[in-house]
Amino acid sequence: MNPAYCHSGKHIIAKVFLCIAVVTSITACAPAVVGGAAAGGALAADRRTSGIYVEDENIELKAVKYMETTLGENTHVNVTSYNRNVLLTGEAPDEAIKAKAEEFVKNIANVRAVTNEIAVGPKTSLSSRSNDTYLTSKVKTKFVTENQFPANYVKVVTENSVVYLLGIVNKAEADAAVEIARNTDGVSKVVKVFEYMN
Repeated sequence: MNPAYCHSGKHIIAKVFLCIAVVTSITACAPAVVGGAAAGGALAADRRTSGIYVEDENIELKAVKYMETTLGENTHVNVTSYNRNVLLTGEAPDEAIKAKAEEFVKNIANVRAVTNEIAVGPKTSLSSRSNDTYLTSKVKTKFVTENQFPANYVKVVTENSVVYLLGIVNKAEADAAVEIARNTDGVSKVVKVFEYMN
């Protein structure tokens, strides 16, 4: 076998593993990821304390369990808690279900505020949700490549091509994040759910 070919193959494999490592670290703070290793990675560049980080995960778990067991098959609700400020996205069949979801979350211990962005209408398709996951990854990757602020300062949630940005940020960081997200192909709208630093 040609030694140059072997070297080239090893080089490509090394690049693939590097890409996987980068993507894994970028997506470590996704709401669905729970676990010590993922939490440790996200905390490395997160302005929340470790206690608040864990509290946010607990809030999400309680709310998601309620949504899945109580609101019915025609409802699709995502719950994202950041510094105990909760964002609700997804779809509900009517205003009553949307309000019910918000009321439950407001009554979870330690929740500070709820932003209810649930749309009234049919659930999005699997292909739409796959596209949302792809858009989230694209925005997070651009945060890293453009390097205007530490990427883990801003959490990205995408629902039906609308990008929601959460985090504890200053104005310059918020403006940069919004600009990057707004200029990402496929993003229809950007909604700020930031908490601003004094």
